[in-house]
Amino acid sequence: MPERTVACQGVDLHVVEEGSGPPVIFAHGFPELAHSWRHQLPAVAAAGYRAVAPDQRGYGKTSRPHRIEDYDITHLVGDLIALLDDLGEQKAIFVGHDWGSMVAWHTALLHPDRVAGVCGMSVPFQPRTPIPPTEAMRARFAGSFFYILYFQQPGVADADLGADPEKTMRRLLSGVHTDVDSPGGLVSADDGRGFVERFPEPAALPDWLSQAEFDFYAAEFRRTGFTGGLNWYRNFDRNWERTPQLEGARVEVPSFFIGGAADPVLAGVSPSTQEQWLTDHRGNVLVDGAGHWVQQEAPDEVNAVLLRFFESVRRDEVTA
Repeated sequence: MPERTVACQGVDLHVVEEGSGPPVIFAHGFPELAHSWRHQLPAVAAAGYRAVAPDQRGYGKTSRPHRIEDYDITHLVGDLIALLDDLGEQKAIFVGHDWGSMVAWHTALLHPDRVAGVCGMSVPFQPRTPIPPTEAMRARFAGSFFYILYFQQPGVADADLGADPEKTMRRLLSGVHTDVDSPGGLVSADDGRGFVERFPEPAALPDWLSQAEFDFYAAEFRRTGFTGGLNWYRNFDRNWERTPQLEGARVEVPSFFIGGAADPVLAGVSPSTQEQWLTDHRGNVLVDGAGHWVQQEAPDEVNAVLLRFFESVRRDEVTA
């Protein structure tokens, strides 16, 4: 697939794209890369769309600014809008996974005129909280280890995840699944362990991940470390402070949600809670057997659902 660099907001975005037609922009999560969409881009391009996936700021071959505040939601959304401008298009469908879902949802909130449709994966839409997010998390998970709070202190999680990137990626890509015999990597007893040690060492890579695909991830994070992606988490409260206008805001554009039925993230945030905030919601699909990395674990099922959603949006655009 063709690769290029797009300069925007002081960073150089590394972009992979394929196809022509109405644009679809894919936003990956943590800790992932544009590589996470390797199964989607060819299928979406073959269906008549221009499929575009950046390594988002802090990841892969894209720039990694040093300041934590350079990773707030304004910058993350701004990167996707700048990429859309570079494509010479007024609108795109935005698809996000994990943290990329949060960026995609916020793109629809902050720039609805630039969004033809939005699909979140693994992280449902969540409305603005009445208090700063980490304050709410500390109250909810008092006395427990919670990964987002662990990620807040600069340097701590960076050293933990970066000590052995191969082990980190192997355990994360194999272990964020409710069927895995794990002591709990996301929420568990506050017993002094770090993040990586809370995930079991797998006997082998999962069936959906080849050795070459894993090696690509491992090599990139060995080269870059994890600080860029962790800095996204360190902006939860800053994002809240910078977007008071989103109090009570709803997503007005066509929306869809896809998750893995065995994703432990959805045990804490049910997709059913989002629908009152999505005024043109066109469905939720939970893929049986899939965990958190749903678009990689079940690409055929995810691609079929995505294309049905894209076609419904396309019909609306044609008849509008």
